[in-house]
Amino acid sequence: MRSLADRIRHTLLFEAIAITLFAVVGSWILGYPVEVTGALGLMFSALAMVWNLVFNWVFDLWDHKYRDFARRGIAIRAAHAVLFELGLVIAGLFLIAWWLEVGYLEALLIDISTSAFFLVYTFVYNWVYDQVFPPPRPESSEI
Repeated sequence: MRSLADRIRHTLLFEAIAITLFAVVGSWILGYPVEVTGALGLMFSALAMVWNLVFNWVFDLWDHKYRDFARRGIAIRAAHAVLFELGLVIAGLFLIAWWLEVGYLEALLIDISTSAFFLVYTFVYNWVYDQVFPPPRPESSEI
């Protein structure tokens, strides 16, 4: 298990790097000033954290009421992931359309591209993080 300090470092580095990449790359690809894409990145970060909290809380309420916290197999985990991402894409669609003053179709394309970017970024970031800060190995009595 990673320590609380390690988890905080993981989260802060993840967000700082993500917002910086989003600001710079987004500015270059979309043609907006870095301040505009940087602010959008900050808003997306806050949106994702709030959505994560709310969605998982509601999902747990549903799971308790309808499944009595039965084992979460692959189907439940897949549904959880898809519904989480769908909710984030819908919320992000309105955020992008408002902030960049674009139509919903353009906002949707930007939103889907952003989601694809973060899918890859999350995989790469966590792999690199584990290389730089390896998780502690459990003692043989903990296995």
